[in-house]
Amino acid sequence: MPYVSFTPIDVPVQPRNREHHVARALAGDWFDNHPFKTAWFNAMSVTFPLGEKFFIDSVRHYSDQITDPKLNEDIRGFCGQEGFHRREHQRYNESLCRQRGYDLSLMECRLEKNIQRGYKYMSPLQCLAITAALEHITAILAESALSDDDPMIGNADNAMQALWQWHAAEEMEHKAVAFDVFKAVGGTEKMRKRALLQGSFFLTLDVMMGLVHMLRKDKKLWSARIWYEGWKFLFFKGGILRRVWPAYKEYYRNGFHPWDRDTRPLLHSWQLKDEVAVPA
Repeated sequence: MPYVSFTPIDVPVQPRNREHHVARALAGDWFDNHPFKTAWFNAMSVTFPLGEKFFIDSVRHYSDQITDPKLNEDIRGFCGQEGFHRREHQRYNESLCRQRGYDLSLMECRLEKNIQRGYKYMSPLQCLAITAALEHITAILAESALSDDDPMIGNADNAMQALWQWHAAEEMEHKAVAFDVFKAVGGTEKMRKRALLQGSFFLTLDVMMGLVHMLRKDKKLWSARIWYEGWKFLFFKGGILRRVWPAYKEYYRNGFHPWDRDTRPLLHSWQLKDEVAVPA
């Protein structure tokens, strides 16, 4: 029996061609007027254009082997959403680095080398496993970002918050697409779990390297206060990584599926707000 899409029928994977005008905000510390919090999200953004190209390529590699019409439709939606994310974050990154003197080529070159190393030493199925694992990370971060108690609410520039929430909502919509393709083409539980360890390590390394580069350019790298406050922001009670730790660990459960976490209420809430903010 062919493996089918497990994305709920009432969750269309719908690309939204949005343009976000964030250059003004990117000129300063747009998150809580704090260098570390701002640099953390900016460093995440730097990883997205190349990372999302890797995701698209990994999923498309197997698209001709998928027979389920719903999963094929999901794949098209996934590629469309990730394509728009790539474009918007490339614009974001270029504007950020132009205004603040960061070296985008340096940061992207390091990431590109890691990706090319992956293509050299991993099979297409292992690349897809990494994609599914990283999509789990983005999905649980998206779940946090769309929650009412997200730390960005009330502490971030409005245009920046709109961009990150748009991205989060679409990550939530397509959170199972790479996973379902991986299972459909014979991916194993062992490979799936190992990929989350690998992906987590390299994603954390890339974000931290970008953050260090930005704080160094801002002449704030050696501030003990900024690092202490940054660690609180990430790991202390209510910290953005501590908040998602229970959901992160669920990936290691046998038989896990991303839609075991039914996040449709969060999506519906965001869609209602989005309809008001962006009239049809």
